[in-house]
Amino acid sequence: MAGTDKRLSLHRIMGKQNENDLLLLIRTGRQMTLRQQLWLTVQLSIPSIVAQVSAIAMQYIDAAMVGRLGADAAASIGLVSTTTWLFWGMCSAAGTGFSVQVAHHVGAGRLREARAVLRQAIVAVSLFSALLALTGAFISGSLPVWLGGTEEINAASSAYFLIFALSLPLLQLNFLAGGMLRCSGNMRVPGMLNVLMCLLDVVFNFFLIFPSRQVEWFGLSLHMPGAGLGVTGAALGTAAAEAVVAALMMWYLLTRSGELRLKGERGSFLPTRETVRKALHIGLPMGVEHVVICGAQIMTTVIVAPLGVFAIAANSFGITAESLCYMPGYGIADAATTLVGQSLGAGRKDLTRRFARITVGMGMAVMGVMGVILYVAAPLIMTTMTPDAEVIRLGVEALRIEAFAEPMFAAAIVAYGVFVGAGNTLVPCLMNFFSIWAVRLTLAAALAPSMGLNGVWLAMCIELCFRGTIFLIRLERGRWMKISG
Repeated sequence: MAGTDKRLSLHRIMGKQNENDLLLLIRTGRQMTLRQQLWLTVQLSIPSIVAQVSAIAMQYIDAAMVGRLGADAAASIGLVSTTTWLFWGMCSAAGTGFSVQVAHHVGAGRLREARAVLRQAIVAVSLFSALLALTGAFISGSLPVWLGGTEEINAASSAYFLIFALSLPLLQLNFLAGGMLRCSGNMRVPGMLNVLMCLLDVVFNFFLIFPSRQVEWFGLSLHMPGAGLGVTGAALGTAAAEAVVAALMMWYLLTRSGELRLKGERGSFLPTRETVRKALHIGLPMGVEHVVICGAQIMTTVIVAPLGVFAIAANSFGITAESLCYMPGYGIADAATTLVGQSLGAGRKDLTRRFARITVGMGMAVMGVMGVILYVAAPLIMTTMTPDAEVIRLGVEALRIEAFAEPMFAAAIVAYGVFVGAGNTLVPCLMNFFSIWAVRLTLAAALAPSMGLNGVWLAMCIELCFRGTIFLIRLERGRWMKISG
């Protein structure tokens, strides 16, 4: 303890307390100043924001590259994008059910129990993702037809979704390792590796999507080899990038993580009833919520589909572009989950409430600025994604409507991260269900026939403001500040 005191004192003098030192203050019950709380929140948020932005940038890259092939190619990905998010969300929920337990154990200083949860999680989520992959592969041929796709895009949509489904075990390990590292307080490694995944996605897509061609660089004409796989190449490039990063992420977690490395330690990998029960208590409502939300997004796609190929493509590009705006909110939400989880694990409810307010306020401020940028830069953003003038026009109008909802969307996103850190996920799931199905879809169905795509996005804007309001009310009531399980 004396060594720790000296190290903390030295950092105070130098004004360079890092996140590990500050997290140690939470775990050991020491007092934290407001400045320290703010600085810790910033330190944990920035790498997580980078990771989130990198993840959505992969979708942006796929969309932008495929968009160069024409509206049909873009629509083929857009048609199944909400379904890919459904499967993505279920994998995320499965990993979170275990990683939140780790945050509680680490906050309480029970590192052996945290490692035991990690071992069990590896087996449990691997089996779950394999089952999910088989399900996705089974429905891939029929899915575009169910969603109302046309003959021009159905075959490419099926191929894209099949490859995505088969790569789900890789995505699951990536989610698990990243979530475990973040909940232990390590945001930097997942952030850096997600940036690497984004860069690899660019490289793989460059060679897999386009055919062999002549490229002009600095006045030189170069022959650039390419597979010419189009939409299929985009799916394969993303899967390859995920494979590389999943391997690196798991290697770091298991051999290098200060709190969670398993190297040289023995223990059972067989999931126990108690650990699985707690994981289901946390993760099952999240999984159901993802089904509900993505089901609503699929219904939105069904509402948009009759508006034509241009509307489908513009809707898909708009969702991807807006994601770049709200990913900082999800990054701050990751930090909120870690801070709240460890604070509650250490039995410090006073600190828990302060971190909840700090993270939500920071999220609303950041996404408010992003909303302004989104409104101003909407034409530039859409132009980089597609050369089609009609798709650009529709996308710009949709993005400018959505820009007004960003601060309240941030309130919902970050407050949800707070509730996840407390292991309190059932009520937020029900709140999301009501908000999306009762408000968004009802308005979208009513407005789309007369307002077209703008009506769908206006409904989304109104619903996000409503959702942010009810999440803020629940946050302030404080009934969520109890570790469930």
